[in-house]
Amino acid sequence: MMGRVVLASLLALQPVLAPVAAPAARAVTAPQECDPGKGTVKLSAQEPWAQKRLDIKNAWHLTRGAGVTVAIIDSGIDYRHPQLRVSKFIDVTHTGYRDCVGHGTAIAGILGGRYVTGVPFHGVAPEAQIISIKQSNSKDGDVRDLATGIKQAIDLKADVINVSIKASDHPALRAAVQEALEHDIVIVAAAGNVDNDEGVAEPAYPASYEGVLSVGSAAPDGRRADSSSTATPVSVLAPGVGITAPWPGGGYQVNLEGTSFATPFVAGVAALVRSHFPKLDQQQVRQRIIATADGTVGKATGTGMVNPTLAVTAVLPYEPADAPVVAQPAASPLPAGAITKVPPPDHKTVNVALGVMGGAMALAGIAAAGTWVLPLGRRRRWRAGRPS
Repeated sequence: MMGRVVLASLLALQPVLAPVAAPAARAVTAPQECDPGKGTVKLSAQEPWAQKRLDIKNAWHLTRGAGVTVAIIDSGIDYRHPQLRVSKFIDVTHTGYRDCVGHGTAIAGILGGRYVTGVPFHGVAPEAQIISIKQSNSKDGDVRDLATGIKQAIDLKADVINVSIKASDHPALRAAVQEALEHDIVIVAAAGNVDNDEGVAEPAYPASYEGVLSVGSAAPDGRRADSSSTATPVSVLAPGVGITAPWPGGGYQVNLEGTSFATPFVAGVAALVRSHFPKLDQQQVRQRIIATADGTVGKATGTGMVNPTLAVTAVLPYEPADAPVVAQPAASPLPAGAITKVPPPDHKTVNVALGVMGGAMALAGIAAAGTWVLPLGRRRRWRAGRPS
């Protein structure tokens, strides 16, 4: 029943924008294989654990990411999925805009999937503007294409870049990351997964570069997931086990795992912060997300689970004085006349009252004396007393 409700709700939506082609240096060649696998339209009626754990909707009281542009450098995005809105497509691979892996579609949904009544899934920053930069047509990609994708994001004036990719160190990639940081772009990247077949774990790039917000994966109990690499320096954690996300063909995948799926949760929070604090630079945004996380839980966990609500509500003492204050606003002043003023003293009335009081006291004194003098006079028959 829930699957039919979800499907009906999604079919009522239409894609917002068609693909916008970037200038191509060579002809587009269709991929030899394009099979991301089938998703499902049957979602549980329960909200996915990751959304509940991060309490994303609570942060929406202040912002949903409007006015922020996020570039997702991945395997493409299925723009026909009803919960996804894509403003521009860039195809670095020149193989067309289809997402033949499904990875990029899932990342886009976690980051910016629209909220739809009756559908339990939604993204972190549903009003953020998404740019799809396709750098690979398979699970493996070229690090130089990744660097090119970052440069494309710079040209398109992205505010946030999501890189859910584990690459090796390369001069072109290092230079592209540095250029993006100099253009005030927040870069959020996956810390990488443990691969037992590779033997000794190696650091993931661009997550290991200075200035990049590196994301590890957390399990539902809050600890670091076993699949999350410890070789890469980690800034914060985000949910990365049992993740639900949109999938090509209008469906969903419901059991995704890895730091690549944890990364868009943090990139979405970066979009919320940039939307609510537009005067903060990329370094301050990164520091705010790190400072407001829930606390470290051991090796390779950074400052712990990312906290969207604190990221957009905390007042940090080291931020600019003109940064917006997000504490509860002070009560408005009471209107004039709400409290009656004390009238000035009436001196005439006071004098009269003092006179009356003095007269009363004199009479009281006479009366008191009379109670002693009169009986004494009667006993002496009103004769004068003898001198001593």
